[in-house]
Amino acid sequence: MSNDDKGTGRAEQGGPILSDGAPLDPAPSEWEIRAFEAFFAPLRAWTSPRFFGLENIPAEGPVLIVANHNLLGGIDAPLLMPAILRERGRLVRGLAEHVLMQPGVREILHRFGAVRGTRANCLTLLERGEAVVVFPGGGREAIRRKGEKYALKWEGRTGFARMAIQAGVPIVPLAMIGIDDAYDIVFDGQHPAMRPLRWTCELLGINPELNPPLVKGIGPTPIPRPERFYFSAGAPIDPTPWLEAEDLDSAAADLRDVVRKGLEEELQFLFTERERDSGRSLFGRLRGALPW
Repeated sequence: MSNDDKGTGRAEQGGPILSDGAPLDPAPSEWEIRAFEAFFAPLRAWTSPRFFGLENIPAEGPVLIVANHNLLGGIDAPLLMPAILRERGRLVRGLAEHVLMQPGVREILHRFGAVRGTRANCLTLLERGEAVVVFPGGGREAIRRKGEKYALKWEGRTGFARMAIQAGVPIVPLAMIGIDDAYDIVFDGQHPAMRPLRWTCELLGINPELNPPLVKGIGPTPIPRPERFYFSAGAPIDPTPWLEAEDLDSAAADLRDVVRKGLEEELQFLFTERERDSGRSLFGRLRGALPW
């Protein structure tokens, strides 16, 4: 989400709008939800996800869910969003990267509640009482380099904290792990061997910093290892102590650090759960399913 995008999200007539013609109230049908889950059923079976703390996401009212990006981004969201819908009855509104908002893909994202990741869109949704998920690390956190496994790339990122203060909404830190264990990075996007792909990204107008890495899963293949995915939502963080701050920059930086600490605690909780989980691997899950 761009820190420079400061639009109001309101039409000249005064009514709330979202960019790209995104609907204010998306309502995927039961058939569409079932089709979505059926499409991702192989991924769910392969990763056997576990969820913790989803009750910390309010069942109603505005809330900003702040999550970490995993390697490549977007692989775990199709598992998380239906789980929140089932357990909390909420269609979480995602803030999508600009590069994803292309004709065809954009309409599908809109149908399931996602919008372009701008500050104006986020504030409009929060003002309407929506649950919005944001990834402060953005594409750079998803397009990892070697040695950055589960690293939070939040340097200078205070936009989400500013929006929480401006809208006066709670923040729920949400940690996700799994895909970084399912893949190994062979060459990251900045390796000399990836130069042709960087040139292609530049020709397409894509930030070369977001040049994806070359990864391998099972053996030399791109099939991810069947590692279990884990998700954990922490206790909501009330922005009230920062609402009357005279220095918004300082307040946003302070709130960001509090949220980061909360997210790091949830990550540590998941690492502990993963280490003691006999069903972390596919072999362990199959063994646990045996009747003896």
